[in-house]
Amino acid sequence: KRIPQEGLEVLERAGIQITIWEEDRRPTQKELIGHCKDKHALLFSGGHTLLNREFLSQCTHLKVLSLMSAGYDHVDIKAAQEFNIPVTNTPDVLSEATADTAFLLLLNVTRKAFHHHKRILTGDWRSNSAGSDLGVEIKRKTLGIYGLGKIGYQMAKKCVKCYDMKLIYYNRGRNEEAEKDFGAVKVTFEELLQKSDVISVHCALTEGTKKVFNMAAFSKMKPSAIFINTARGQIHDELDLIEALEKKLIWGAGLDVCDPEPMENNNPLLKMATVAVLPHIGSATEETRGAMARLAAENVVAGVSGKPLLTPIWTSSSPNPV
Repeated sequence: KRIPQEGLEVLERAGIQITIWEEDRRPTQKELIGHCKDKHALLFSGGHTLLNREFLSQCTHLKVLSLMSAGYDHVDIKAAQEFNIPVTNTPDVLSEATADTAFLLLLNVTRKAFHHHKRILTGDWRSNSAGSDLGVEIKRKTLGIYGLGKIGYQMAKKCVKCYDMKLIYYNRGRNEEAEKDFGAVKVTFEELLQKSDVISVHCALTEGTKKVFNMAAFSKMKPSAIFINTARGQIHDELDLIEALEKKLIWGAGLDVCDPEPMENNNPLLKMATVAVLPHIGSATEETRGAMARLAAENVVAGVSGKPLLTPIWTSSSPNPV
């Protein structure tokens, strides 16, 4: 993907020669390796092309691998460490925009907005009768956050402040800021599933979180519960999610991520009235993408000039991934 002008300007001011992948498709791994052979840095905004051991082993000359994303599950960090290639990402700057998307999905699901929009596209403007095809409200209900970091905090803020929702969360550690600001209560995963009216996922994709929301998890949720995922598609088992919705084990779902991605256009989720699906637009605002590009470019400038990186995932001076 071509990065926003804000990032290019940072690189140009630093006198860095830029080569841009211009084609409207993702490069193959072979093509990406070829383009990096004589380069000092890679600023990567290309989605989920795997930056794996094979790629890294042939690009050990890179002084920095700068990701224009917060997630880095598509990078083999252990291989990057082995080949001494520093890796950076763009955390924090996309927190509010991604939380906005989670909130957008939640409201769309509760009022069946996508479903009703599809009706009017067919000329169906009929008002709902008193008891049919109605949405639900979330005021004073319980929000469960799975992964209460910066994005989860912003989602919690919207739900608590706008809808007076009670906040519970599942995390490896405590989030004392959220506990102070919103009265958040840390719970077990089992409690999160059983007590939440809405579960919103905001964690990284790891071996521990991969498909953690499966049939076993959905079957423990309330039949009235709503599942929101704006993190990574592989955190939920999509076939299990479909089955849980069809069997009415949960009420609805809002997804900005899916597995596989992109979703097939015949996926049953796209036809369900209580499901809203977006094409991974969590950070897709002019302001946020501009800020991500600037930060990614600043990491490139720092890396090629031998200065400390702004947001390292791994460097030789910081050996443990953050």
